[in-house]
Formats: sequence, C-alpha cells, structure tokens
Amino acid sequence: MNIEDFNFELPEALIAQTPLEHRAESRLLVLDHVSKTMTDQHFYDMIDELDAGDTLVLNNTRVLPARLHGQKADTGAHIELLLLKNTVDDAWEVLAKPAKKLKNGTRIIFGDGRLSATVIDDSLDHGGRIVTFNYDGIFLEVLESLGEMPLPPYIHEKLKDQGRYQTVYAKENGSAAAPTAGLHFTDELLDKIKAKGVHIAWVTLHVGLGTFRPVSVDNIEDHEMHSEFYSLPEETAQLIKATKAAGKRVVAVGTTSIRTLESVAQKFGGQVQADRDWTNIFIKPGYQFQVVDAFSTNFHLPKSTLVMLVSAFAGREFVLDAYQHAIDAHYRFFSFGDAMFVK
Repeated sequence: MNIEDFNFELPEALIAQTPLEHRAESRLLVLDHVSKTMTDQHFYDMIDELDAGDTLVLNNTRVLPARLHGQKADTGAHIELLLLKNTVDDAWEVLAKPAKKLKNGTRIIFGDGRLSATVIDDSLDHGGRIVTFNYDGIFLEVLESLGEMPLPPYIHEKLKDQGRYQTVYAKENGSAAAPTAGLHFTDELLDKIKAKGVHIAWVTLHVGLGTFRPVSVDNIEDHEMHSEFYSLPEETAQLIKATKAAGKRVVAVGTTSIRTLESVAQKFGGQVQADRDWTNIFIKPGYQFQVVDAFSTNFHLPKSTLVMLVSAFAGREFVLDAYQHAIDAHYRFFSFGDAMFVK
C-alpha cells in the first residue's frame, strides 16, 4: 500500500494547542467497524461502551521532562536535546538541534553546570546522537529541575500545568511522549468504570523515537519501525487470560497498549504471558489482531503508522470516513485533542 492511501487534509485550526479544563469532557467518536456506524459522544460516556467482566488495559508510562536547553562548552552556542532512550548507565539516545556540529567529544552544559553531556556517537541519522551525562546527585532529580515537558512540534502554546501532559495514572519513568489516549481519564471516571465491574490491567510501553519521525517511504512495506521497551506483568497476563476464557473483551487504551499486547501475543504464538522486551511491531492493514477486541485512541497525524494501525482494525476507508466526519464536526486533533472508541 502507498503512504498516500492514509493521507487526509486537516485544517490547522483543528490541531488542539491546549488541553481542555476537564479531561473527561473531550468528545468521543464511537466507531462500530462491523456495522460501519459512528456516533458522537463525550469521553465520560465511554463507560457505556464497557461491560462488566471486560478488561481495560492502560499504559502507565510516565513522561520524562526530557527537553533540555544548554550551550556548547567551547562556543556557547545554544543546543537543544530531547532524551529518547536510556541505552546503558548514563548514556542516552537523543534528538539534537542543531545536530550537524555535535561531533564526538563535543560537550554541552546545562543550567548552572550541575548537568553536562558529551557526544559519544555522532553516526545516527535524523539528528540523533548518543550522549553520556555527567551530574551531581540523582539524575532524575536533576532532570526534573532543568528539563521541560517534550510537547510535540505541532503544539505551539506553552503548557501552564506540566501535569496535563501526564495521565493521572502515570507511574513508570521513561517516555519521550505521553500515551495520549489516556490523557482523558480522571480518577473519578476510572472509579466508576471499576464500580461497573470492569477490570483494570496495567502495561508499560515507553513511547520513543518513532513519535518524532515521519514515515519517509512511499510504499509502507518499506517502512522500518523504531523499537520501544515494554513490560507486561504476570497479573495482567492472568487477567487477560481469564477475560478471554470468560468470553469478555480486552479493551486497550491507546496504540501503545495495543502494540504491547499484540507484541507479546506475536512472540508467544497467540498467547499472552508476562514479558519484558523491545518491540518494533508494525500493525498495518492485513494484520490479524490476536488480543485486542476494542480500543480508545486519539486522532492521529496524516500518513502516520498510527492511522495505519487503526485502519488495520476497522478498515482504511471507514477510518478515513470517520476522520472526515471528525473534521466536518470540528473535533480537536492530536495530543490534546478528542478521542475515538473503536469496537
């Protein structure tokens, strides 16, 4: 299939620049891929789409304040680093701006000098570098004091409350971006969902490099997915097995939860079991889902692998029709935008 098969025209005015005051008041477009029908709702209505005995799977990754502004030690030139992946010890894969002058051995100073970075691998493409950090104290504490929340490049407004780019259940540090489908949940809504008899299960997938890189090939079969670290605990594996055995549904929150569940099933011959690994799974039309029965997700960028994933589940033409409906109805798009529930 061609990348243009997943393109659509999105008015820039529909790209949400700030989150709504109340998370669960986002709009929700409910898609039934069997009957090919769609219904306009609000996110707090998602509870009506869940049945007692279903299992709702959420990604509890926590976004690091991973954007750092510093200066080259030799020239004082401004450098921006976006932390993507902790490779080993104090070494990180980063996106650098500007990257072309960051050769091996280049040193960058941040803040009052409590943190510095030295480039140790300048061979990565697309502005990527491997750096090793030097600091006093605990790295995450230093990062919290110096770093900024790494908002996507299409968001131009300053985020007043950094916590609005975290889910209310964020726990495991490691993401370069938020699992945005989860941003709509409140503690109150989760309590109501549990009170209905819906099980809550946790996975971790640290959102990484691919979030910031476009698909750059015409034929999607030629696209190489980035790798992301995931963890699926034993308790979640057992809950999913019991849910399936009872004839109930596994409902994933967001594409990151989908990729975790389907990666594990693919690895273990259709079975779900506890696992920690890296995945570069590319879910596109033709893929047969083995675990996920329904899911919620935000509206994604044109020609993105995420639109392809949704299309793999619900059908490309129906998904593009739904996107056009959302555009015509002035839904809000992308990270701080509205959501879909696909069943």
